[in-house]
Amino acid sequence: MRALTPEWVSIRVAPPRFALEFAAVRLRKIQLALLLACTSLLAAQTRKPSKPVSGSSSKLISIKVTGSKRYTQDDIIAATGLQVGQTVSEDDFKLVSQHLGETGAFGEVTYSFQFSPEGMKLELNVTDTERFVAARFDNFVWLSDQELFEKLHARVPLFHGQLPGTGNLADQVSDALQDLALERKLQGRADYLRSGPEEGPVEAFDFSITGQDIRVRNIGFSGASPAELPQLEAAARKFSGQEYSRSKLSAQSENSFLPLYRERGYLKAAISEPQPKVVQDSPEETVVDVIFRVTPGQQYKLNAIQLSGDKLFPAEKLREIIHLQFGHPANAAQLEQDLQALKKLYGTRGYMAVQIQPTPEMNDAESTVKYVVHFNEGSVYKMGDLEIRGLDSRATERMAAAWKLRTGDAYDSTYSQKFLDSTHDLLAGGVDQWNATIHETLDDTDKVVDVSIHFELKR
Repeated sequence: MRALTPEWVSIRVAPPRFALEFAAVRLRKIQLALLLACTSLLAAQTRKPSKPVSGSSSKLISIKVTGSKRYTQDDIIAATGLQVGQTVSEDDFKLVSQHLGETGAFGEVTYSFQFSPEGMKLELNVTDTERFVAARFDNFVWLSDQELFEKLHARVPLFHGQLPGTGNLADQVSDALQDLALERKLQGRADYLRSGPEEGPVEAFDFSITGQDIRVRNIGFSGASPAELPQLEAAARKFSGQEYSRSKLSAQSENSFLPLYRERGYLKAAISEPQPKVVQDSPEETVVDVIFRVTPGQQYKLNAIQLSGDKLFPAEKLREIIHLQFGHPANAAQLEQDLQALKKLYGTRGYMAVQIQPTPEMNDAESTVKYVVHFNEGSVYKMGDLEIRGLDSRATERMAAAWKLRTGDAYDSTYSQKFLDSTHDLLAGGVDQWNATIHETLDDTDKVVDVSIHFELKR
């Protein structure tokens, strides 16, 4: 951050008596004749006052902010902590600029100020940081999202639901969340994690209250029809009594609730994030009921399946694996299973990196859908190295000798399991006495598959 050279504005000279006294002082320092020649002009004109010494203080009479497109002037002024009417100095302006820069919300902060007999005018110029990410709150169940954001914004003026990837603004939000927890006499502590790839940039900040026991009592659904409601409630029972976590419940909704709609042809069905409501609360334990809002959308029936890019297998063989029926609700959950079966089929010929992508083409007017299934078959992978672990040397030799898929052969993704099923007599006590873990490692550069089989005796 850099500070601009202060700008000093002109002020009008004082009333005549003070002007004469000021002139008398000047007479002792300059030639009398020169001053007498200029006195009449000085009485009618303005002049520039001396620059105050560094660190001198004066009343702050105005603050102006320019440059930001993300924040309002009021937000930034509130974030400075300065108030019109307080006594300030240039050192205060330096600290304010530093404070704003450390939040990470601004790439650059500069300031300038003007001095007058009434006080000092401050102007801040900021440049917004470009990259902001979401702030997610996992288990602060005592307030709605809207209420929580409003209370946090009141304490952290630069918080509007997103945070810069760097800087200390996330710390400020965490401290504000801790204050809210203390107000409610909670046992928990506010904390946050940076979410994102290990070597990549931050993608979100995940805030939570740790140390407070928050449990789910019941899960309900609004917007669900009587036809789906019993199955939704049955699927939700297993989550009763678990610790409340918005992120975990959202994932469980994706895996347990949405498939009930997708298998019935509700291809645009959506289920909201969980909405908790506190039903019991104490410093030691909080109990919540959770509501999911369901938007089923339109039900679609299948009217066509088109294959594209498939070359290895006859189209008829591929279609046999897809179980969707024409004229019936488009079962998207079944289609996902069928696509996995198609990938497995390609794996038997060494096409380990095949990509199969279904694209639905929906006709809302007729409530029908056509699926275009795109195949990108890729390259054939060969057998690489075999590693057998967990057996003694003699058993390892026997198993390795029985492995018939040789280095350089086209790989078969089903061979490893067939191999284990056919080698009962090569292990002491039979293969059923052992736990076997198969791990395949694809080398995309050399297009080979290395296989590791780890044996462990069952206890």
